[in-house]
Amino acid sequence: MSRPGKDPDKKVRTSKGRTQSSNQWLERQLNDPYVKKAKADGYRSRAAYKLIELDEKFKLLKSIKRVVDLGITPGGWSQAVRRIAPKASIVGIDLLETDPIEGVTIFQMDFMADEAPARLQDALDGPPDLVMSDMAANTVGHKQTDHLRTMGLVEAAAWFAVETLETGGTFIAKVLAGGTDRDLLDLLKKHFKTVKHAKPPASRKGSSEWYVIAQGFKGRS
Repeated sequence: MSRPGKDPDKKVRTSKGRTQSSNQWLERQLNDPYVKKAKADGYRSRAAYKLIELDEKFKLLKSIKRVVDLGITPGGWSQAVRRIAPKASIVGIDLLETDPIEGVTIFQMDFMADEAPARLQDALDGPPDLVMSDMAANTVGHKQTDHLRTMGLVEAAAWFAVETLETGGTFIAKVLAGGTDRDLLDLLKKHFKTVKHAKPPASRKGSSEWYVIAQGFKGRS
């Protein structure tokens, strides 16, 4: 996928109702070529291009049949899967409400709830061959705490993948700067043939997010 071009920067007028940080965020959105491209292409968020770019590099969506989308809201990743692999079955989950996506089963519930894994598995006609997680914990403003909370979600997603994936399947997840924690990295290396980190071009340079890509699930003994 060619990277979208950049138009001359637009400035946002200061409003009494907005903070400086809000103005900066809005200005960045208005000037973000991926945001503009997402609107033009009918994607709900620029995040769709992160998955598209990762797929171009790692062939994540080749011949997939069943997909689990953890942290689906607003739905950009599942939209991308639908376009690239239209015959794949997709089930997603998120605490937030997600507008319906044709061909996608969506649960509004906490992935950490005891019943959530079974609900996701029951919605598919077999084990998933791709589990993807774009989950991140709500931030509290304390860097170390925020990191631990988000990595806790990633670890839960990884265990779900290990317990449900089809042999040969793939797990991808958003992690924070510094990559995957040692215990989680050991878990992935134990159960997958290859484990790599990547930061797709659509991920903002100033963002701390990276993605871990674990491919070739070895199966459960």
